[in-house]
Amino acid sequence: MLFKLSIKNIKKSFKDYAIYFITLVLGISIFYMFNSLDSQQAMLDISASTRDIIKLMLGMLNIVSVFVAIILGLLIVYANGFLINRRKKEFGIYMTLGMSKRQISKILLIETLIVGVLSLGVGLIFGIFGSQLMSIVVAKLFQADMTKFEFVFSMPALIKTCIYFAIMFLATIVFNTFTISRYRIINLLNSSKKNEKVKMKNPIISVIVFIIASIILGYSYWKVTNGVPTLSTIDKVIPIIILGVISTILIFWSLSGFILRLVQNSKKIYLKDTNIFVLRQLNNKINTNIASISVICLMLFMTITILSSALSLRNTLEAELDKMTPVDINLYKIANLPEKSINMYGKEVIYTKEQREDSKITIRETLENNGFNMNLLKDVIEIPIYVTEELKFGNFFSNYLDEVKNKYPMVNFGSPEMLIKMSDYNEIAKLYGNEQYQLEDNEYVVVCNFDGIANMRNMALKGENILKIAGKEYKNKFKECNDGFIQLSTSKTNTGIILVPDSCNLTEDIKEQQLLVANYNANTKEEKEEIEKQFQDEGELTKKLKDKKIELDGVTKISITESSVGLATIVTFIAIYLGIIFLIASAAILALKQLTESSDNKQRYEILRKIGCDEKMINKALFRQIGIFFLAPLILAIIHSIFGIQFLLIMLDALISRKQLMPSIIFTTISIGVIYGIYFISTYIESKNIIKEE
Repeated sequence: MLFKLSIKNIKKSFKDYAIYFITLVLGISIFYMFNSLDSQQAMLDISASTRDIIKLMLGMLNIVSVFVAIILGLLIVYANGFLINRRKKEFGIYMTLGMSKRQISKILLIETLIVGVLSLGVGLIFGIFGSQLMSIVVAKLFQADMTKFEFVFSMPALIKTCIYFAIMFLATIVFNTFTISRYRIINLLNSSKKNEKVKMKNPIISVIVFIIASIILGYSYWKVTNGVPTLSTIDKVIPIIILGVISTILIFWSLSGFILRLVQNSKKIYLKDTNIFVLRQLNNKINTNIASISVICLMLFMTITILSSALSLRNTLEAELDKMTPVDINLYKIANLPEKSINMYGKEVIYTKEQREDSKITIRETLENNGFNMNLLKDVIEIPIYVTEELKFGNFFSNYLDEVKNKYPMVNFGSPEMLIKMSDYNEIAKLYGNEQYQLEDNEYVVVCNFDGIANMRNMALKGENILKIAGKEYKNKFKECNDGFIQLSTSKTNTGIILVPDSCNLTEDIKEQQLLVANYNANTKEEKEEIEKQFQDEGELTKKLKDKKIELDGVTKISITESSVGLATIVTFIAIYLGIIFLIASAAILALKQLTESSDNKQRYEILRKIGCDEKMINKALFRQIGIFFLAPLILAIIHSIFGIQFLLIMLDALISRKQLMPSIIFTTISIGVIYGIYFISTYIESKNIIKEE
């Protein structure tokens, strides 16, 4: 009998389960999709380093999945609480007819299991098909062989999803049992007669608080954009975050009264249609949900910021990767090693005679001496790089040093400047396809592509900036830094190279290192990977150099590409995973809050009908309420994210390009529009059904 009753209840209350069901299906499908990535065999036909990166990504996704499961579990329990509150009168009638609380708990248990199984089945179907698309995306991101791609069902992901959601449903059942045990018949039967008192605030106080909160928020915005240099440590950032949170809460605390006061000044708007009713309802709705709306706003802010920044990071790395890796390999080694030195940890390091002798010869000679066939390389260029104690980063700014230090207090001004002769740089620039330069005997050029440091240097270069190099004075040829680089990288990280005329007296004793750039003498990807093996940790050349304790460092285009793609993909997938979950949670909580309000305030809509409002006017009033209730936290979250993204752009200047923001913002906008739209439409339809009930 209880089973049949449960089935009838589900059919009868199907519209009440819509938001709950949508949340479950979305949560299950996304959870399965992100936990089934390791089952696609097409991703395994890749290099060993890329395979390691994928394993790292999957390991991180497993950790994140625990956090996601907790969020979804709390959300499911919260959503289920709404369903119970909607059915208080029904439970009261059951108890009046002689049904025990235990039997009611059994009905809820059966209903929870039925809805859980249905949502699990539908969610897994969406997840299984969605995971195929996800696998294709990941395989292409890692440049895997797609010829072996096939439709894959992940049993481990299925088991994991079932276990996690079984635990969530178990928690829901415990919550239901505990909730039912506390109910009394009289309270259940009279629950529909309770009409929550409208909470009003003094409009004048609301306006004052709103202005104060806006000022605090404005200061926080200014601090994370123009005041970034002072936010050098986490202890300095946390107070600004706290101010932002407090001001967000205060804005929502005062928002309803502020809007009410603002609209009341215009009688034409205030007295039009059902605007008085809508404003009073919104005033009550916001006043009774300040904490939850503030949390939702902050969650949406995190969603927008995380998604936009992570996708921009990936787009930036992809856009700059080809430009920043114009050749196949860079090799460099320290020149003129002394007998002993002090390392960065303050420990003394003693160099062998063989190490010191090798440091005085070229990289080409080192390679040949250790059996490497130079015919495997082409377009070989090797240049020396110099440093001198008389020219450090701080010396570069001359009379502008105090001004720069005040603006950038955390920068290390004691590091030596990198010096390269003009003809040496031009050789590499020609191979890279970069601009070449010509200098007079008393001129220098600064090549720098790290925007943050370039802006600092430009403060000195805007006038005549004289540098003393090797006993001679040189003046700047240009009034700003020029774009360029010599070392392969994932992005623009060159903090500055000073190019001097060939006549500059740069002697062997100030040579700091040798740099060799070259391409592999190969035509296919496979041939290049074969040459690459010699420079890897287990390569024959690397082993010989290790045996002799000769330090020859380097980077290759293949390794940079793999690590760059791996980092970007890991960040992107985790960001999308968390972003979508936060978005679902925010939209679901808003929807449930609105449905609860609609249920509690049903009598007010009956009053509107009695005073002559037709259904069209009532539905229009309801639509406005829900629209404003959904938009309020979203609008403030968007404003927060504008400044939050600006802060990240400044802090991660070399990693995120402003030019790459638009595609990621478009993706984020579409994601929010789709998920937010689904919940908004579902909430509106279900709220209409609630207020129409007899």
